[in-house]
Amino acid sequence: MFSKVKSAAIYGIESRIISVEADVSDGLPQFSMVGYLTAEVREAQDRVRTALKNSGYRLLPKKITVNLSPADIRKSGSGFDLPIAVAVMAAYGYIPGDLLEGVFLAGELSLDGSVHGIRGILGMMMEARLAGCRLCIIPEENIQEGAVIQGLAVCGAAHLKEVIMHFTSPQKLIPVSINIEEKFSEPPAWRPLDFADIKGQHLAKRAAEIAAAGRHNLLLSGPPGSGKTMIASRISGILPPMEFEEALEVSKIHSISGELPKTGILVERPFRMPHHTVSAVALAGGGKIPRPGEISLAHRGVLYLDELPEFQKETLEVLRQPLEEGEVRISRNTGQFIFPADFMLVASRNPCKCGYYPDRTRCRCSESEVRWYLHRISRPLLDRIDLHVEVMQMQYEDLTGAAPEETTAQIRQRVLRAQRFQTERYEGSPFRFNSELTASVLEKYCVMEPEAKEQLRYIYEQKNLTARSYHKMIKVARTIADLDECETIEMRHLGEAVFYRPAEGLQ
Repeated sequence: MFSKVKSAAIYGIESRIISVEADVSDGLPQFSMVGYLTAEVREAQDRVRTALKNSGYRLLPKKITVNLSPADIRKSGSGFDLPIAVAVMAAYGYIPGDLLEGVFLAGELSLDGSVHGIRGILGMMMEARLAGCRLCIIPEENIQEGAVIQGLAVCGAAHLKEVIMHFTSPQKLIPVSINIEEKFSEPPAWRPLDFADIKGQHLAKRAAEIAAAGRHNLLLSGPPGSGKTMIASRISGILPPMEFEEALEVSKIHSISGELPKTGILVERPFRMPHHTVSAVALAGGGKIPRPGEISLAHRGVLYLDELPEFQKETLEVLRQPLEEGEVRISRNTGQFIFPADFMLVASRNPCKCGYYPDRTRCRCSESEVRWYLHRISRPLLDRIDLHVEVMQMQYEDLTGAAPEETTAQIRQRVLRAQRFQTERYEGSPFRFNSELTASVLEKYCVMEPEAKEQLRYIYEQKNLTARSYHKMIKVARTIADLDECETIEMRHLGEAVFYRPAEGLQ
């Protein structure tokens, strides 16, 4: 007897619908599985057979053949256990085959029949909706995640017996629905980091505001303890809130990586801070079956690299393509995997190995050691960073001052206003933020007053800029003008943008 149910396989960050077919016939008793399977999928036959036995279902010794199609997609993971078990039960005649029409199943089985959660449920539910499935049965652990997708009847199951009884008895699983608006309106469980906690450092906070307003990349340089990490960790708080579609996109990536919170959807922009020992594969993504790396996990948010010169040079160089193209491309013999990587890079570094240059009362590094340390970051990578700012050592008066500091909420209001100007300006174009502008449209969108335009040639030659850093300087000036609510870039805007662009030899 033949039966079929739907499931899904993760392919990069996408999910592909898989038909799980089972056939039971007379012959030499065996359980065979085909369909381009990895080892963990092949092991499902032992888990399924034992889980069915321990759930109270005895299978007659027959020839069981399970096929996962299409056969040209490699199937991995343990999420096929539940659909295989249900398909086999239907092929034995325990479940009427017509009840499985339009049914999607996914989940890992324990030997006692318990259904355990799996990675990537959110993307699977999106694909199930596109495939026209009428019912989705997933692990109870993943129900908050799966129920985010509207227009689907999504049920959670804790045990294999519950799933089988749903099709064979009046005891039905109940679909779960959640209120998406409540998810976005719920206050965070933790106290958000606030810029008001940072005393002084007005120049660095101003640079962070500009970077957030135009989605520019930022490099903070300064001695240890000057507040670089404190500033960087608060930048995601002044970015605009995510819209629902953005939240789904980001949540799908985190779901595939197994890092989605129990709420089922990310409503805050991600902030990723990998250690400097991270490998190139962990940063960009990859592996035999490629998974997203830290770059993609920071999609639509902030990627913070603390102590930038301490990272392996080969690791840092993988940032070049994502910073330019907004995606990571990984090629394997099974195909090319594309991971989204539209993130804002924030990095920090010390001025030398010990961190105290040019304070010669504490720094013992030679000039050559300082140059060697700073040159661990390549010029092409530094070229892709829009704003470079020096974070100075805190003074006693700054730490003990009674004057109130600006809060994250106050800075965020200015950032949101500047981004509204950009939304109106780029309506109908492929651009959203100033940092995304290409060289061909700078003349159109970055209109300068005559005095500022005349100064550009001098700035370009004086600072020995590359074409890329020259264009980035103009885009930063455009963002500063937006913060000032000016349609035209004035001399003061250009002057501030130049300040954040050091001469190439000093980088």
